[in-house]
Amino acid sequence: MPYSIPSATGLAWLVPISVVALDIIRRLVRSSRERKGSPLPPGPTPIPLLGSALSVDMEEPLKTFTAWKTTYGEVVYSRLLDQEVVFLNSQSDAVELLEKRSQFYSGRPFIPMIEPYGFGFAFALQGYDDHWRLCRRIFHRTFRADTAVTFRAMQLRRARQMIVRMIDDPDQYTSHYSTFASAVALSAIYDYEVKPRNDPMVNILDSYIQAALPAATYRNAVLFRMFPFLWLIPDWLPGSSLKREARTVCEWTVKMVETPYQYAQGRTEAGRHPTFSMVSDHIAGMQKYDEPYRSDYTTALKHTSATAVLAARETTSSTIRVFTLAMVQNPHVWKRAQAEIDAVLGMDRLPEFEHRAFLPYVEAILRETLRWQPVLPLGIPHATTSSDIYKGASVIANIWAMSRDEAQYPNAEQFIPARFLTAEGTLTDDNPAKYVFGFGRRICPGRDTGDASVWSAIATMLATLEFTPAKDAQGKDIMPEPTFVNGLGRYPETFPCRISPRPHISKASLERVLASDSRW
Repeated sequence: MPYSIPSATGLAWLVPISVVALDIIRRLVRSSRERKGSPLPPGPTPIPLLGSALSVDMEEPLKTFTAWKTTYGEVVYSRLLDQEVVFLNSQSDAVELLEKRSQFYSGRPFIPMIEPYGFGFAFALQGYDDHWRLCRRIFHRTFRADTAVTFRAMQLRRARQMIVRMIDDPDQYTSHYSTFASAVALSAIYDYEVKPRNDPMVNILDSYIQAALPAATYRNAVLFRMFPFLWLIPDWLPGSSLKREARTVCEWTVKMVETPYQYAQGRTEAGRHPTFSMVSDHIAGMQKYDEPYRSDYTTALKHTSATAVLAARETTSSTIRVFTLAMVQNPHVWKRAQAEIDAVLGMDRLPEFEHRAFLPYVEAILRETLRWQPVLPLGIPHATTSSDIYKGASVIANIWAMSRDEAQYPNAEQFIPARFLTAEGTLTDDNPAKYVFGFGRRICPGRDTGDASVWSAIATMLATLEFTPAKDAQGKDIMPEPTFVNGLGRYPETFPCRISPRPHISKASLERVLASDSRW
């Protein structure tokens, strides 16, 4: 089972042997290119055994890796412990290797946390094998571009429901974002209707995320690679907190993977799936398969579904958090967007997808949100699957460095949507979606649905809400300077702000729109 933790049998001899073996391996496992004197990209000088691991900022490794770009160039080579890593800091280099040579760069490196933390269900982290290809095929069938449009009406409805909840309780805005993202994903994948508050399926997803994401850090990855025996030591020994953390994650993994699948399976078998969803579609179709392929297909469907829900929930809600931070810090941006929306739609309609092409500044805000604070700043590492220039190395597309290219994005730290508009007010050809969703055969397969979810949320929020700083006791503005949560993903922690409806917007008017899909 991919969710279980092995026992600590044989610990007495395992610990010293692991330490000695790891030390020997690190001394012996050197790059064949280093030994043969083959040219390597420039990079930091490694120290024995540890390479450059100790020079990396444990909390925000992207800062270290991007600083290396300034020192060493667009392509950087480093050794982190016993793992060779090549950083691609420009979009052109990432396209050249990860897309044009994707047959060589579609694997995933060994990640020591996958098994002990039960992350084996996440097919996005798996190697380029038959199981991954089946999962990808299942995912693509539901979320390819021409199929993803079937979810648009639902996405707009969920976005409008989110606004109603925000008018009711604006201080809980991050919870509303998570509920919106979860509702879209659970509907599209399991045909599950999320309750406005305290939904049991959302609670399972929240609990899994709260347990798992703090573990998915560079610090933990280093610890598990240096000391692989940590997840086997008894609970009473110092250092066992990681093992206990892993056990909790594994327990929530089972619930997160199985509970919504069983719900969808039960509804499908009872003939109670009135709308299209990924699981119902595939359960109906796989009945024609014989064993053992049907069993393999069921496992792949469970893994694909859980991966899709988790990825959609985190990337969508995180992106909306970034958008909110940008709006509070830059009120002139949302005011200009509202002027555009009002000019195109008037003040008695909400944006529909048919209006998207006529709202270029809203589109520019979406693009700048993706660029300004990319929520997957280092993507997910690639690995070579066969002999090539960087055989045996992990290859990281440094999306953060691409987003900070001053030649392409002057004043890159500032939020400037107009950088994506021409002098005539039309959109430029530059779209960060070309790199923030990844590259090659490992590009995010749900990017079209994800893009539509974020657009529906942002466009609806701009049409209905105002974003201002919170006030202190003296009535002065509190300008948010939040800290960021850093793991596999990155997003701002909750910060104080004031989100309120525009003067002509009311909860009652929004509820009428939800009831009739007409003007209020």
